[in-house]
Amino acid sequence: MTTETIPAKQSAVQLVGPDQLALNTSKEVFQPGDHQILGKIEVVGLCFSDLKLLKQFNGHVRKSDVITGIDAKALPEIPSYVPNDKPTVPGHETVVRIVKIGAKVKSVKVGDRRLVQTDYRWLKTANSNAAFGYNFEGALQEFVLMDERVITSPDGESMLIPAAGDLSASAIALVEPWACVEDSYVVRERQGPKKGGKAMTIGGANFDAASLDKIANESLDDILFMGADAALLEKAFTKIAKNGLVTIVQCGQKFGRAVNTPVGRVHYGNVRIIGTTGSNPADAYAAIPPTGEIRPNDAINIIGAAGPMGTMHVIRDICQGVSGVSVFAGDMSDDRLAGLHSVAAPLAQKNGVKFATYNPKTSPAAGPFGYIGLMVPAPALVEAAVQQVAPRGRINIFAGIAATVWHPISLDAYVERQAYFIGTSGSDLSDMKLVLKKVESRALDTNLSVAAISGLDGAVEGIRAVEKQLIPGKILVYPQCKGLGLTPLTKLAAVLPAVAALLDNGVWNQKAEKKLLESYAGK
Repeated sequence: MTTETIPAKQSAVQLVGPDQLALNTSKEVFQPGDHQILGKIEVVGLCFSDLKLLKQFNGHVRKSDVITGIDAKALPEIPSYVPNDKPTVPGHETVVRIVKIGAKVKSVKVGDRRLVQTDYRWLKTANSNAAFGYNFEGALQEFVLMDERVITSPDGESMLIPAAGDLSASAIALVEPWACVEDSYVVRERQGPKKGGKAMTIGGANFDAASLDKIANESLDDILFMGADAALLEKAFTKIAKNGLVTIVQCGQKFGRAVNTPVGRVHYGNVRIIGTTGSNPADAYAAIPPTGEIRPNDAINIIGAAGPMGTMHVIRDICQGVSGVSVFAGDMSDDRLAGLHSVAAPLAQKNGVKFATYNPKTSPAAGPFGYIGLMVPAPALVEAAVQQVAPRGRINIFAGIAATVWHPISLDAYVERQAYFIGTSGSDLSDMKLVLKKVESRALDTNLSVAAISGLDGAVEGIRAVEKQLIPGKILVYPQCKGLGLTPLTKLAAVLPAVAALLDNGVWNQKAEKKLLESYAGK
């Protein structure tokens, strides 16, 4: 039972077709069946990855039918299951309050507050997996229906993570994007050939290039590439599998030209590339880092730093406690850089970290850099990073360059410097629990990345602002705040002066959030 008044209808942002968003003010609030959970959305963050679904709609790999991982008979029982061309509700960075449950639900009770992990990796679609906010409705609505059979992993873990009641909703909801950032640093890298994997040596004086035609594309876990035949390597790249490793052993030779390289698969396929100018593969393997973590004395260059995810990387690296690092934050917008500087500079001073912002149009960064983070999905920036990276430096291709995208890369320079591309997509349950623990212990304030707030009425405008990179940080949508349009924190005083008065040097916080919700209570 619950004391929450649950209406029959609600407001929701729906994606009804490619690039077609609509605010539906009379969407049904689904009542939970035996296995189902009704959650009230406290807040939801807008994410750049929402734009991929926006543009592709039913062409997105996570919008298609679930084909394995759950009893097929259960899916028609879930009204919030919306594959293919059915309208969906986007939004996946959220915290919910449980307001009603079905008779057979065991993992939660009414009144629980839960952080939502949205990636259902065991529920396979044809080319990916199911996800909250894709083929299952997400959080840009007042209430969301979830099914315990969907949100419980095969090992029995629920994707609804218990969250403290004494934190702001914003701080909890933003754990999800911060966890994606964290994953790119703590990811464990394979430092040698895969045990029991499928491997092939390609190249060398006696290699028959025609033999590659017999190898299926994306089927090899390891490729040991000998020599520097650029055309042969381009063909070999088509054979590397997801999570595969291409080890280039140049044997003193040079490619002599840029090599067309599958840069999109670094992020979306965890493909890795390493090399040595010599003849011993062990020298290449020795250059593979154990993780993507920054190192003492690294000069760090975050490109696209003043956007939502770039801001998180900058704050994370400043506050990580790694000695001697310096952080350079580049962005094409002076206004966005000013917003980033106002948040990050005090943190840098507090932590004794050298910090500087720059606009590459007027003052490009020179390098070399031990760590480069790419927040802009532009393949030309990958090549530019290779030219700026220090020996054994790491290049984090964090922005989602499409998996199908290739780009010419100066692999002679890449191999000579033993640079290393890292890329991760999303986060898992352990990443979210790690970041949530930091937030609950007050070691990390995720609210530092908040730049604007809105109700559902301004959510569509907010998504377009993310698309056009108009807001220097995260946009939070509070479904309870009916009538609230998109409002940057810098303009909050003109709209809600009592809320703006509670900002902490311009930073969103629990007191401001509480006042906001009080202001809209009962409206």
